[in-house]
Amino acid sequence: MKAKDTWAPVDPLGEALHFLRMSGTFYCRSELTAPWALALPPVSGCLAFHVVMTGRCQLEVAGAEPSTLQPGDLALVPHGEGHRLTSEPGVPAPRLDELRHEHVSERYAILHHGGGGAATSLVCGAVRFEHPAAQHLVKLLPKVIHVEASISPQLDWMQSTLRLMAAEAKALKPGGETVITRLADILVIQAIRSWIEQDPAAQTGWLGALQDQQIGRAITLIHRDPARDWTLASLAGEVAMSRSAFAARFTELVGEPAMQYLARWRMHVAVTWLKEESTGLGEMATRLGYQSEAAFSRAFKRFMGVPPGVVRRKGLEPSPPAE
Repeated sequence: MKAKDTWAPVDPLGEALHFLRMSGTFYCRSELTAPWALALPPVSGCLAFHVVMTGRCQLEVAGAEPSTLQPGDLALVPHGEGHRLTSEPGVPAPRLDELRHEHVSERYAILHHGGGGAATSLVCGAVRFEHPAAQHLVKLLPKVIHVEASISPQLDWMQSTLRLMAAEAKALKPGGETVITRLADILVIQAIRSWIEQDPAAQTGWLGALQDQQIGRAITLIHRDPARDWTLASLAGEVAMSRSAFAARFTELVGEPAMQYLARWRMHVAVTWLKEESTGLGEMATRLGYQSEAAFSRAFKRFMGVPPGVVRRKGLEPSPPAE
């Protein structure tokens, strides 16, 4: 009897989206009356989302065209940049974090603000992605993703999700914050899927490589088992390609050689572990396929610019050296 192929079937893009599990930083339901404006400060490493429940508003992000958000629209600001939400251009915008909120819980608040005119209701959130695959994907996203409810092919279920989110935000029953967080997961992932399906930029680079049948599978193998003693030959064999053809296509689609991608991926995983776990560097080195702690530390500093101990002690976000 033939053994089951552990790696098949593989949907590399779907698996990357699966890693978009969010940890909520802050959620806010805003009841606003015109004229109003809010300045949202930059939050490093966070993705902001805004869902318009009722009314309308304008989203302004430096370097991007302003977006007019209508009822049911969803907007993402993926890179932690500061931005503005306003009922109309030119309204002075106080910082969101300096306004008085009704704190329902540590991470959920209700805001009432504005001049008493036409009403707008928003649910907003700042969320963080910890998995390196998610971080890699988010880096490729544009400054703003705007999913318009009126033209979305998923309009019915999006509206149902938004209605449920609105009901939970209004009632805030026990467990309501958890429900809102999970619904936000769905909405954010759907917005990213919509961008991937519609924007030609998503068909190139790392995202394009994920959608290649053979190179996408090789990337998934690396992601799933970074400690394995991968070589060009073994990766090529897993995807039924010759070593030379695999090496050329991987570099062409991903933008760097397969072995360099493997080493860089191991370092991304290491950063996550350094910030989240208390595992010793020696054990971490073994889990990532290095023969010694010293070899791991040298590779980490080469790719990330600082030793692993610095990231662990100070909680720094390493900045890879320019290549």
